[in-house]
Amino acid sequence: MTYPFRLGTTSYIVPADILTNVRYLAGKVRDVELVLFEVDDGPNNLPANSEIAELVAIARGCDLTYTVHLPLDLRLTDDGFRRHASLDKARRVIERTRALDPWAYVLHLDGKDVLNRSEPASMERWRDQAVLALELVGKWAGGPQRLAVENLEGYPPDFYDPVLDRISVSRTVDVGHLWLDGCDPVAYLKKALPRTRVIHIHGIEDRDHRSAAKAPREKLKAVLDELVGSDYRGVLTMEVFSEADFLTSRAAIDAAMHANLR
Repeated sequence: MTYPFRLGTTSYIVPADILTNVRYLAGKVRDVELVLFEVDDGPNNLPANSEIAELVAIARGCDLTYTVHLPLDLRLTDDGFRRHASLDKARRVIERTRALDPWAYVLHLDGKDVLNRSEPASMERWRDQAVLALELVGKWAGGPQRLAVENLEGYPPDFYDPVLDRISVSRTVDVGHLWLDGCDPVAYLKKALPRTRVIHIHGIEDRDHRSAAKAPREKLKAVLDELVGSDYRGVLTMEVFSEADFLTSRAAIDAAMHANLR
């Protein structure tokens, strides 16, 4: 079945490295979210240059794009100094993956320190630093529009709006996070879609990031109805991490989309 948007999933579907996963997914999806990690003085899964070359070749042959999930929540150091570890790692990831011409760099903004604080001065300082961090990383990424800020569970739905009002970054709408928090993703999407390059969808059972088949069918259909009705042409990532969840998520979306077309 074809979709108006770019249906994708993560680089952790089969128990193997990124390149093996992309080889498996090529032809099955139109985008792969590269979930990258880098441990200080330890392992990382950043693709080697030879692997990047093969990823480029696969993408060219299969109408495939990549979204890249940056490994740490973006922030400055407490004194506002730019060289926080999250910025260093973001720069290394961007430099390593630049040849892939990613659809977007998905990122989280670290707002835990001010999430439950009421002092206006602390919140304003955090917002200023968030904008500065996005400006820095946006330059490395080739423009702020390449950055897609994701909404997180446990945060008010409008938490990032004052930051997004000040810089022309894009958005990642995580539908599963909204479901977790009891929010209506359709209402959220109506406002967010004009700036949205990526949408994450996953079901909830004992935890999130389960198969989209775990989402109530009427809720899944309502989200897809909104995407189709709004002519959304960005990426819709089935953010799951096993072959079984990938296959059942795809089947659930196929069924909901088929119901939309009847």
